[in-house]
Amino acid sequence: MVAKVDVIVVGAGLAGLKAAQELEARGRSVIVIEARDRVGGRTMPGMIAGEVIDRGGQWVGPGQQLLLGEAARLGIETYAQYDKGNQVLHYDGTRRTYSGDTPKLPLLSLLELDRVVKRWNREAATLPMDAPWTALKALDWDAQTLESWILRNIRTKGARTFARLVTRAVFCAEPQQISYLFFLEYLRSGHGVEHLIGVKGGAQEAKFRGGAHSISRRLADSLKSPIVLEAPARAIAQTDEGVSVRTDKGTFEASHAIIAVPPALASRIHFDAPLPAKHDGLFQRMPMGSVIKVHVAYAEPFWRKAGLSGQAASDGHAFNVVFDQSPDDERVGILVGFIDGAHAIEMSAMGDNARRQHVIAALVDYFGPKAAEPIDYVDQDWTAEEWSRGCYVGHMAPGVMTLFGDQIREPVGRLHWAGTETATEWAGYMDGALQSGIRAAGEILIRR
Repeated sequence: MVAKVDVIVVGAGLAGLKAAQELEARGRSVIVIEARDRVGGRTMPGMIAGEVIDRGGQWVGPGQQLLLGEAARLGIETYAQYDKGNQVLHYDGTRRTYSGDTPKLPLLSLLELDRVVKRWNREAATLPMDAPWTALKALDWDAQTLESWILRNIRTKGARTFARLVTRAVFCAEPQQISYLFFLEYLRSGHGVEHLIGVKGGAQEAKFRGGAHSISRRLADSLKSPIVLEAPARAIAQTDEGVSVRTDKGTFEASHAIIAVPPALASRIHFDAPLPAKHDGLFQRMPMGSVIKVHVAYAEPFWRKAGLSGQAASDGHAFNVVFDQSPDDERVGILVGFIDGAHAIEMSAMGDNARRQHVIAALVDYFGPKAAEPIDYVDQDWTAEEWSRGCYVGHMAPGVMTLFGDQIREPVGRLHWAGTETATEWAGYMDGALQSGIRAAGEILIRR
C-alpha cells in the first residue's frame, strides 16, 4: 500500500499522461499506473532496417492543434508525408494509377461518389457536438448499419467499393459492424471524409521526427508524478471517501481516479461498487477495430523513380492501404500499410510468415517486381495486443449510441473517463486522446 494521492490515473497513453500533466500543474498529487512495460498506449516505437518507425499511431493533420502544440512544447518537429507522384488503385483485379484526389473509377461511380461524400458530410454536420444521440434523425440512423445504408443508397459498384474501403481504413472494421449514426459522428469529429482519408490538408499530412511515440515518452519524462509500469488495474473500489485500485504491483488509494483506457479494456476491470447498468452496458458494446500495421524496407525507394508516391489502395488484397515511409535522404526505402477489418482477424491467425508472403505479393501487384526484394519486414498485430485488444478505436454497432452513448464521458461518482473514444473532436486520433485527458482532469479540478 502506498500513501494516498489526490488522483490515480489508469493508463499511460496520451490521454492518461496529459491528464496527469494537467493535474500536476495545478498542484494535485498523482500516480499513473500502466499495464504495459512502457508508456504510450496505442503509440509504440519500433525499428526497421536501422530506421525508427511508429508501430502505432503516427500521423497528424491540420486542425489537430492540441497534438501539434504538445509536440512543439516538447521540441518535436513535424515533416510532410511524401505525396509526390501518382497513386495506385488496384480495383476489380486491375492496377491503375492516377494523380490528385480522384481515383480512376467509372464515370458514373465517380459522380455517385461525389454525391455520397457530400451527403455524409452534410448529415454529419447536423449532429450536436456533445450529444449526437439527440439528433433529429438519431434513432433512424442508429437503427441501421453502414452496410445496410450503402446497399440502400449507393447503386454503382465503384462507389460501394470506395465506401467499404473508407470504413476499413478509418475504423479497421467492416461496414456491417458499425452503426450509421456512429459513422456520421466520427465524420463530424474528424471534420469530414476528405480530412479523414486525405494526405495534403488531411489527417495524414505530416509525421513526427523521431516518431509519434516520442511525444508520449517525453510527456512521461516531463512528469514529476510516479508512473508504475506492468501494473494492470484488476479491481477498482469506490466509497464516499475515495477510490482504491488493485494492481499487480499493489493497491493504490486516491480521492479520485481517471480511467484512461479504451472501453473494451475498462470492461475487464472489476468495479466495486458495480458500475451503473447503462455505463457497464456501454463498455460491453464498444469492441476495438482489428488491424495489423506492416512496414517493409527496401534498399531504395524505387517507386519514386517510377513516378509513384508509394500510396496504394485495393479492394482485393488484404494489405489494402499503403504509404511511403522512407527517410528524406532516401538512404533506404520503406513502405507502411495496413491489414484491417475482417482481413486482420483472418491473417492474425495465419502467423507472421503467411502475412509476410501476402504483403509482398500485394506490393508486387502495386509497385512491380522490385517489391519482391525487401531487406527487412516488421508487422505489429494489434489484435494480439493484450492491453489494446485491437486498434485504432472502439466502435459502436446499431442501437448502442442512442441507448448507451450518453454515458461515454459521464463520471461515476469519483471515477472519470478519458481516452480518445471519449473525445468530442478528433475521436480516435492522438489529438482526441489529449483532449480527453484535459477534459477529465478539468472535471476533477472543479470539484475541489
